[in-house]
Amino acid sequence: MSLVNIGVGPSNAKTITDHLAVLRPDTMIMIGHCGGLRNHQARGDFVLATAYQRADHVLDEVLPTDIPVIPNHRLNTFLLDSLDAAGARYRLGVVHTTDNRNWEFNQRRTLTMIKGARSIAVDMESATIAANGFRYRIPNATLLCVSDKPLHADPKLSGGAQFFYEASKRRHLGIALAALDRVRREYPNGLPNQDLRAADEPLLGADAERQYAEEAGFRDQ
Repeated sequence: MSLVNIGVGPSNAKTITDHLAVLRPDTMIMIGHCGGLRNHQARGDFVLATAYQRADHVLDEVLPTDIPVIPNHRLNTFLLDSLDAAGARYRLGVVHTTDNRNWEFNQRRTLTMIKGARSIAVDMESATIAANGFRYRIPNATLLCVSDKPLHADPKLSGGAQFFYEASKRRHLGIALAALDRVRREYPNGLPNQDLRAADEPLLGADAERQYAEEAGFRDQ
């Protein structure tokens, strides 16, 4: 297992997952923090994404926003079991990913999207990672932890944020790692491919595989 700090923002998330995809990882799990959007959420609650609202824009040209992107069902099941085993408070629902770090200052468009999708959390990376996971056929999921509530006058300030991260990160990672341990035990050869691609679909597309073969010195026999 490897941990990669992607920093902040969808551009970073795209660049790093583009590079990770070349290594053909068995899974990718986004472990990060988010703004909780519902009244009954509190700091420290978890969010398990069931779908994404893509307002990150960095992959729009290669993956139109009307193409559904959802997390891997098996990974989500394992994460859900891990949350229950840990006795954690959590909600399942849509994560809204934006490329505007200061969306709260002009909320009208973002709020309309959030309300329409009934999103329960907002962040800047989850949908980007999920969309690239979809493109590259890598099983992926998202487990977030609420660190602030931007719609409830509870912003994330520097001092409080650092204290929160130190207090929450070990439990957060533990829940995700427990789910990955189960993947390793139950699927030692990787999660089933049928969830990720059609039976007649090449891994990275026919043109990409043909180009790879030619560059590697292979030719059709």
